[in-house]
Amino acid sequence: MASDINIRNKKASFEYHFLETFVAGIKLLGTEIKSIREGKATISDAFCTFINEELYVRNLHVSEYSHGSFYNHEAKRDRKLLVTIKELKKLLVKSQDKGLTIVPLKIFINDRGFAKMEIALAQGKKSFDKRDTLKERDVKREMDKAMKNFS
Repeated sequence: MASDINIRNKKASFEYHFLETFVAGIKLLGTEIKSIREGKATISDAFCTFINEELYVRNLHVSEYSHGSFYNHEAKRDRKLLVTIKELKKLLVKSQDKGLTIVPLKIFINDRGFAKMEIALAQGKKSFDKRDTLKERDVKREMDKAMKNFS
């Protein structure tokens, strides 16, 4: 039953170095999971934060469900992330270090039909690191093009 829903944060790999990744469950309402299964969510502006020592994702935009009535959800509400206590404590301690943050990478539906979010403990890239990333991408593109023309 593994779904092909795979909503990615494409900006994250350009903006951050990923130190460690985790998979977290997301506490959703009924209309939210239905909307995510339709692929109607945007993760590019989202970020993770701690509220009362619990991990939440903010600015995750889940469009209102098309067949929802007055039970429909608010599009950009805070959603609780479900991780183990050990991971939660580790993230809490590490996120307080200077320069480290928690970034959502992708939302997917697992084989049991639950929505999961891959999050990463990340460090922001400097501007020269971003230029290096662009150079590597251009070189790879040129190599692929040359190999394609060669064969």
